[in-house]
Amino acid sequence: MPTLLAVPNVSVAGAAVLRRFHEAFGRSVTVLDVHTDADHGRSVFTIAGEPGALAESLLAGAEEALEAIDMSSYSGAHPAVGALDVCPIVWLREEDREAARTEALAVAGQIAGIGVPVFLYGELARAPARAERAYFRASGLAELWLRMERGELRPDLGPQLPHPRGGATLVTARPPLAAFNVELEGADLSAARAVAAALREDGGGMPGVRAIGVLLSSGRAQVSTNVHDPLRTPLAAVVAEVRRLAAPLGARPVEAELVGLIPAGALVDYPADVPLRGFDPARHVIERRLAASSD
Repeated sequence: MPTLLAVPNVSVAGAAVLRRFHEAFGRSVTVLDVHTDADHGRSVFTIAGEPGALAESLLAGAEEALEAIDMSSYSGAHPAVGALDVCPIVWLREEDREAARTEALAVAGQIAGIGVPVFLYGELARAPARAERAYFRASGLAELWLRMERGELRPDLGPQLPHPRGGATLVTARPPLAAFNVELEGADLSAARAVAAALREDGGGMPGVRAIGVLLSSGRAQVSTNVHDPLRTPLAAVVAEVRRLAAPLGARPVEAELVGLIPAGALVDYPADVPLRGFDPARHVIERRLAASSD
């Protein structure tokens, strides 16, 4: 059977709660990585396993999310509409694409079965307008609730209104992407947002790039991105474009971070003057991390 990855995002950052999620998500599969960000109010798990076992562990994590998280008190900088906010299934080989799609639909059905509405996005979206996560969560859970109450937005599976504590969950199947954040020196929030707006694909920027600007508790501004095809658009190219866009604003990229794992090819020619904070190739490169976990 193929090995698939899943990258569940939970809307919490506390250490005690994350231990419970680690146990839930690791029930039948291997937890490869956990990335926690208090500013974003978000923790991203990367888990690996076979179809069936992966769905079992994700359901356990979804159930834990309903117990551990109340979205009415969510205050993270990252847009979110659910305790288990996003749950993509990731294929690593093209021949495993259909297995990932099947597993994602199984996971979606199981999450809906515990009372959480599920929206399918990406290549599982049932209409082009629903392909982007921003379509569902750009204005947060309160706006999503109103849209669902008015009947303007219906879930693909599950209840017609958000769960009282857990909100909603977005599910897809996809190849690996890069969740990549670039920190700027000399920029405020408005500058970071301007750079993000020009960087992202829907603003005429780089193909496959989604981006927002946020202000961290350190006072430094950050351009937070998802690079949907990091082999076609490697991180070096993203840094170069951020550098170009930031320069007229008197800012420059000085540090970056990865959220989760990344394909080795995405790091070709990465610039040394924008170090990846905490990066360890043995832990954060997909190919090397999977090889180590199978030893």
